[in-house]
Amino acid sequence: MNSMIQEINACVEVLKAGGTILNPTDTLWGIGCDATNDRAVGKIYLLKKRMETKSLIVLLDDPDKLHHYAGNIPEIAWDLMKSVDTPLTIIYPNARNLAKNVVAEDNSIAIRIVRDVFCKQLIALFGKPIVSTSANVSGEKTPLSFKDISADITRNVDYIVKYQQNYSPALRPSRIIKLKENGEFKIIRK
Repeated sequence: MNSMIQEINACVEVLKAGGTILNPTDTLWGIGCDATNDRAVGKIYLLKKRMETKSLIVLLDDPDKLHHYAGNIPEIAWDLMKSVDTPLTIIYPNARNLAKNVVAEDNSIAIRIVRDVFCKQLIALFGKPIVSTSANVSGEKTPLSFKDISADITRNVDYIVKYQQNYSPALRPSRIIKLKENGEFKIIRK
């Protein structure tokens, strides 16, 4: 437990300085940064060699914080979060209080409320949402474990979490559901 706290503290320092981290999540290993910092988010696009028109997922530790980052949350969002027991990313309309380059062109934002203890504590201590994107260069295979992450990524992030490098929590990305303001939804990834 002590090593987890040390790793979280180290990550928070890097995030506060606008840096990037490579960290375990409730799905796969991810590249993360402060989701409210345009420059930090820009570093992730460069690192992934990804066009900024492809939006990123944001992680939050508590559903009570959703209203701060997404306006007009349809009632069905709460039902979906309660009914799904696997990691779920929901795309909400009307993003706000986030870096411009993390928000999609239609002003929506993909947010996942994490259940993973490391991520929850990291986000709670940092006090802001963090970006999370798969730890690969765009177009390359998504690594299923830490040892599969390419040197292009490990050489270029500002901090690599040492905690849980031998553990693969879910071995798959989250489900993604896009909500409309009227409560209609579309499954983007099962």
